[in-house]
Amino acid sequence: MAEIEHPRSIRSFVMRGGRITEAQQRALELLWPKYGIPFEPAHLDLDAAFGRTAPVTLEIGFGNGDNLAAQATAHPERNFLGIEVHRPGVGRLMLSLEEHQLPNARVICHDAVEVLTHQVAPQTLAEVVILFPDPWPKKRHHKRRLVQAPFVELVTDRLCAGGVLHFASDWQPYADAVLELLNANPRLHNISPDERFVPRPTERNPTRFEKRGERLGHDVWDLAFERR
Repeated sequence: MAEIEHPRSIRSFVMRGGRITEAQQRALELLWPKYGIPFEPAHLDLDAAFGRTAPVTLEIGFGNGDNLAAQATAHPERNFLGIEVHRPGVGRLMLSLEEHQLPNARVICHDAVEVLTHQVAPQTLAEVVILFPDPWPKKRHHKRRLVQAPFVELVTDRLCAGGVLHFASDWQPYADAVLELLNANPRLHNISPDERFVPRPTERNPTRFEKRGERLGHDVWDLAFERR
């Protein structure tokens, strides 16, 4: 299948100059060789990267990494790959991985669309998780949203047969738009019996953005789609 291009002139994220702690900076310097994978525009050998063969879950935009670390702890039989552009979150996750000695997790600090396009080979992922991406609520900013039709095609192409795409948002208009996009893709099957939303997975560790939404009184909408 031909490579699927995503319009990268407009990015779905803004690089924040957030404060990085001394511990996080040390983690970036000392733990990167153990847990980090540099971005390269060539297909990554996932078995070699993890030192074993196992189903791979990719979490895009993992923030502080709380959910990824929790899932890696709960499912040692799976491999977990996280993508995040913000260095403090990457450092924080690697500190957690080292504290709990989790050999089944790796990190890429780069733009997720470029990683999926150039570094992740087709049909190699068992699961893709996207939790609370920036909804860009103003209409004039909708073009910045991560999950758009080209991105859906890209993710679907990287999922293996039977692989699952999980998405969650606390902004209903964005969740509705993503639901419509995913339902329209003939290669994806909505796991929900009514072809709408699914219950919140009980094992998901609440992310910082999910907790913030709860404090603001927001509901959460979850989607789960399987590649046919």
